[in-house]
Amino acid sequence: MQIPSEVKPACWGAVAGAVALAIVGFNWGGWVTGGSAEVKASQRAERAVIAALAPICVDNFRRQTNAAASLTELGQVNSWQQGAFIEKGGWATMPGSNSPDSAVARACAEMLGQAKS
Repeated sequence: MQIPSEVKPACWGAVAGAVALAIVGFNWGGWVTGGSAEVKASQRAERAVIAALAPICVDNFRRQTNAAASLTELGQVNSWQQGAFIEKGGWATMPGSNSPDSAVARACAEMLGQAKS
């Protein structure tokens, strides 16, 4: 079977168009692979959990008897060590958990710093 000579350019044009469409779609069209969509969804879920738990940490911090002194002490700690300070205080340990969450502790320290300002 012989392919007519008029069909060959059309096939190559379709191939080139498909490649161009894929490049445009993935670079500027917002298309993503299943794997990258899963990673993004996981990151969003983690941020949502942190956003929900950080206010509990702040409340735990403020309910302690010496909250004002601890807040002053937190203000004197370097910003990159404030999360560790919150962890050591136990305020980032959520009910039902045995250990503090470092991401929640950092968000908690940030919220406490904003409230203090």
